[in-house]
Amino acid sequence: MTNLVDDFDWDTVVDKKGFGGNYSAKERQDLEKLYEGTLNQVEEKKVLKGVIVGITDREVIVNIGFKSDGLISISEFRDQGEELVVGLEVEVFIEDQEDKNGQLILSRKKAKIVKAWDNIQEALEKDLVIDGFVKRRTKGGLIVDIYGIEAFLPGSQIDVKPIRDFDIFVGKKMEVKVVKINNTNDNVVVSHKVLIEKDIEKQKAEILNNLDKGQVLEGVIKNMTNFGVFIDLGGVDGLLHITDISWGRINHPEEVLKLDQKVNVVVLDFDDEKKRISLGMKQLTPHPWESLSADVVVGSKVKGKIVNVADYGAFLEIQTGVEGLIHVSEMSWSQHLRNPQDFMKAGDELNAVVLTLDREERKMSLGIKQLSEDPWTKQDLLSKYAVGTKHTGIVRNLTNFGLFIELEEGIDGLVHVSDLSWTKKIKHPSEFIKVGEKLDVVVLELDAENRKLALGHKQLEENPWNTFETIFAIGSIHKGTVVSKNDKGVMVELQYGIEGFCASKNLVKEDGKLAEQGENLDFRVLEFSKDERKIALTHSRLNETPVAEEKKEKKAATGGSKQKTVKEVNKEVEKSTLGDISALSDLKDKMNDKN
Repeated sequence: MTNLVDDFDWDTVVDKKGFGGNYSAKERQDLEKLYEGTLNQVEEKKVLKGVIVGITDREVIVNIGFKSDGLISISEFRDQGEELVVGLEVEVFIEDQEDKNGQLILSRKKAKIVKAWDNIQEALEKDLVIDGFVKRRTKGGLIVDIYGIEAFLPGSQIDVKPIRDFDIFVGKKMEVKVVKINNTNDNVVVSHKVLIEKDIEKQKAEILNNLDKGQVLEGVIKNMTNFGVFIDLGGVDGLLHITDISWGRINHPEEVLKLDQKVNVVVLDFDDEKKRISLGMKQLTPHPWESLSADVVVGSKVKGKIVNVADYGAFLEIQTGVEGLIHVSEMSWSQHLRNPQDFMKAGDELNAVVLTLDREERKMSLGIKQLSEDPWTKQDLLSKYAVGTKHTGIVRNLTNFGLFIELEEGIDGLVHVSDLSWTKKIKHPSEFIKVGEKLDVVVLELDAENRKLALGHKQLEENPWNTFETIFAIGSIHKGTVVSKNDKGVMVELQYGIEGFCASKNLVKEDGKLAEQGENLDFRVLEFSKDERKIALTHSRLNETPVAEEKKEKKAATGGSKQKTVKEVNKEVEKSTLGDISALSDLKDKMNDKN
């Protein structure tokens, strides 16, 4: 059977519209090429130019030369307004060549975004200046619209001087340059500062070339610190140190200056290499010492305000820029120096006497104790503080060797640590008393010429060691408590609060063990020294005759008397001290009250 398709004569085909023709193979190829030339080869995710061929209520039909027209939502043309007409050429982004309905899908919005990023990339590569619009403020800077993309403008890149109010730029146009693109996060950083830095560099070079010491310039305060202010001199900054702001003493520049204030300053020094400029303001006015009254001389009285207090003294400002030092030794007649803050504080107003004055060096020393009479030169001093007189004073200072007591303003005395107690061994005065407490004393020695006063506290009572000599006779036995221990032995507290020492070799108890701290045992007196206030004890040798007692017994035996036993010695000791019981009882009560 013959194949009809194979026998069909294509060259004599006739179309449905009645057009037909006899085309050769070459003619048919030429027609096909001509037809294909009318269609664009499009790729998805690309931007092409198209022409609007139709507009409906919902969509805009765009012809890009493809086999079919593309559709774009009319909402993407809101910015066109009345300019949205058929025939308008627009750039579009190909989202999909053919959706499920066979329709070409385009996007004008995405085309604008892609184009914007291309423009931004070009601006970065070619260092172009582009127009931006400040949309809003954000943390640390501003958000600027460039090509429809939001870019970040850091606060430090707005201007060469610090900007404290970002809100003044919102809603305004601003020229910027792209300085950084982060393609990963689609972030763009722009700068306005770089646009003016080139002009500033020219201004800097011009200013530095014409700069001379002593030159007076006008500037604007751009920043403040606790050590000074930075001043913009028109593109170059200079430092006005706090000490060069005013002849008077100030604690912070904000006391006399404020930000953005215009000021006149003088060039004190500059460094061409480091481009550092030191400025001064006080140098534009005469030094206050030049206007100091001629009436201010040594011995004259002045009045002022304390502007600074240091460990060694205080500074009194008698007029702006003129200060005198009040050394701590000139604050009180007391020889025992104290902290200047005990006498005064910053802001206090007081009178003083000029002690030294050097107008050329602009130095002055002052004193306030000279406003009152020297207590050591008073006529009644020798009688008032005669040896043996009793007084009450305030403890001002403690040292390793004793304590200083102020009996009156300017009159201090020393109580040696050994003169605090008859019975207690005090290593440091802090064990006995505190600074600021009152203490009764008696004058032991007075040296008015050298301003020295020796005082004692224990001398207010009779020396109990005269009585202790009979109570703690050598060989006598007493109850005692071990209160402390060291390598050599222990300290034992005996009756009446006195202490004795027992060597380690004399601590062995009947069970062979050494006595420990806190134990209450019997102790025999081996030695007694009233002058050194020392008592040597033993526990191990309770039944032995002490060496000193043994010598006495031998001497008595040589004289023909019968040798006495230890018990008889104890009885005699007890008998000889019975008369002192009432006195000792009173003494003990006094000592307990004192302790």
